[in-house]
Amino acid sequence: MKRYLTLIAAAVAALGLATGCGPRNASVSSPDGSLSLEVSVRDGRVGYTLHREGKALLDFSTLGFELKDAPALRDGLEICGTQTDSFDQTWEQVWGEEHFVRNHYNELTVSLRERQAPNRRFDVVFRLFDDGMGFRCEFPEQPDLGEFVIMDELTEFRFPEDHMAWWMPTREPYYESIARHTPLSQMDTVNTPLTIECAGGEFLALHEANLTDYAKMSLYPVDGDTTLRSYLTPWSNGVKVYACTPFRTPWRTIIVGDTPGDLVTSRLMLNLNEPSKIEDTSWIRPMKYIGIWWSMHLFQETWAQGPNHGATTENMMRYIDFAAENGIEGVLAEGWNVGWDGEWTKNSDKIRFAEPYPDFDIDRIADYAAKKGVQLIGHHETGANTKNYEAQMEEAFEFYRKHGIRAVKTGYVNVLMDGKELHDSQYGVRHYRKVIETAARYGIVIDNHEPVMPTGLERTWPNLMTQEGVRGQEYNAWSPDGGNPPEHTTVVPFLRGLAGPMDYTFGTFDFSNPVSPFARVQSTIARELAHYVVIYSPLQMASDLPEHYAGQPAFAFIRDVATDWERTVVPQAVIGDYCVFARQKRDSQEWFLGAITDETPRTLTVALDFLDPKMHYRAQIYADGEKADWKENPYDVAISERRVAAGDSLQIRMASGGGCAIRFVPEPEK
Repeated sequence: MKRYLTLIAAAVAALGLATGCGPRNASVSSPDGSLSLEVSVRDGRVGYTLHREGKALLDFSTLGFELKDAPALRDGLEICGTQTDSFDQTWEQVWGEEHFVRNHYNELTVSLRERQAPNRRFDVVFRLFDDGMGFRCEFPEQPDLGEFVIMDELTEFRFPEDHMAWWMPTREPYYESIARHTPLSQMDTVNTPLTIECAGGEFLALHEANLTDYAKMSLYPVDGDTTLRSYLTPWSNGVKVYACTPFRTPWRTIIVGDTPGDLVTSRLMLNLNEPSKIEDTSWIRPMKYIGIWWSMHLFQETWAQGPNHGATTENMMRYIDFAAENGIEGVLAEGWNVGWDGEWTKNSDKIRFAEPYPDFDIDRIADYAAKKGVQLIGHHETGANTKNYEAQMEEAFEFYRKHGIRAVKTGYVNVLMDGKELHDSQYGVRHYRKVIETAARYGIVIDNHEPVMPTGLERTWPNLMTQEGVRGQEYNAWSPDGGNPPEHTTVVPFLRGLAGPMDYTFGTFDFSNPVSPFARVQSTIARELAHYVVIYSPLQMASDLPEHYAGQPAFAFIRDVATDWERTVVPQAVIGDYCVFARQKRDSQEWFLGAITDETPRTLTVALDFLDPKMHYRAQIYADGEKADWKENPYDVAISERRVAAGDSLQIRMASGGGCAIRFVPEPEK
């Protein structure tokens, strides 16, 4: 009997049901034991520490919230219960960089309450994976915490050393930034993902998952220290988040790896989102597309009506012909609908999403595309006037469905939504979610430009296929600084790319720019091809004009490259210098490799151990030619073939600002 009572007492204490106080700390480890987390209360404040193989990654980092018209939920806290759990499941992606994803973690839930009245409560849920962790706060229903307003989230990440970091400042809109590389203590307020090169050799990435009805989190160093604190994007009135219990914050995520490639191949963020809410996903399919777009950035054609209007019936049908002839699944048109004339960003209330211009015969175009087996991609540029868009959204999606259009590119060109609210505030987050869910009801996939930073919602809503949120190809057409330097895309996959797919819109074959000669695509043809493997999106654009692809043998790689993947590996990478990606086509034995370098020419030896060891392959190689150079001769591309196997290595020579693209085709057994 005495032993029985002892066991009951121990169980009650573990669950926090004992009166007075609960445990002072709790801990959990990752499934393989490499990561360990301890949660404790020190001087009335709750915090956590994170170790890897016994080495501190994060020192004691505190949590809490500042509330409006109420005491902060930060001091005088105690642990009133803990609970642990484990989970191990493999699930199938609708589309992605990897076909099947393992979701394996150990979970610790720590229940907290105030020692003094009104004894408000909240839980912190920690999930430890072998490659990182996520944690979020959950507020249960309770008498003294119903509707409440968050004025600040006090989440900390306290690093033991002043590590080097790659980051983008929040002050530059739309996440369209060239990355900076400084110690943590010298950062500005920065967007996440934030990528860190630890002094001990590890790589970390800080971000968030499942951003739902909350403000986006940024980070800033506290007083030039190595402690980073969260900063939530506010509403125009200064409020960060309006909430009502029961309520959950997004997950705060930390990915841990030995190499930059380990950050890319982590699926932690996806695993922290909910399974798909769309039961029948058969209509959601990756594809390549072309479109009436680049010519307008080159100022050869216009979005507005006039003699140089780009989106005309005849021009659209010409693009459809080219797509059909080359196996390109989709064609985009921008500037086809009423509202682009004049200063449209200032008069965005005049935009009509279901009213074509007179020279754009949507019925004829849709019928022609259907006969050619080509999908039309619609375009909804809102000018960030969300009220105008939401008032027309149902009609606009019904209009597209009527014409067989199953994909829409949305845009929000204006720093403030409705002239008032920031894109990544709770206001913006709510709007974007409404668009995604409404589009799903109409069987439409979304390519969102000027978005809120992705957080893995594509698992839950796989019709959210890709987003911009990156300084993309259009900057190479008109940016006063000359365009994106070659280093840019050697950083992007390990920073912005960690958040999710990017509609970068590469594929330039003609590097001339007579209207804006100060700017140009800083690349080579071989490097442009390699981007299709290095920079991931299930919707990939071949952005140049059809006539620039005509008669170009290198265009064969764009025709052949996949957009959906079985498996992804990163054989080599030094962030900011060079990287090599290899991806296996989904449900196929074909592989594709892309390698790019910065301004420094390089020769790399790449082992082909990712190939199936039981097979031989024909490697179709698109490399920089002997005279290739992004400044002097971007057109020199050498195309060759050779027979290879998994035990082989390839020497890849890349010119300044250059690259290499390879297709590996399995050879039939003799």
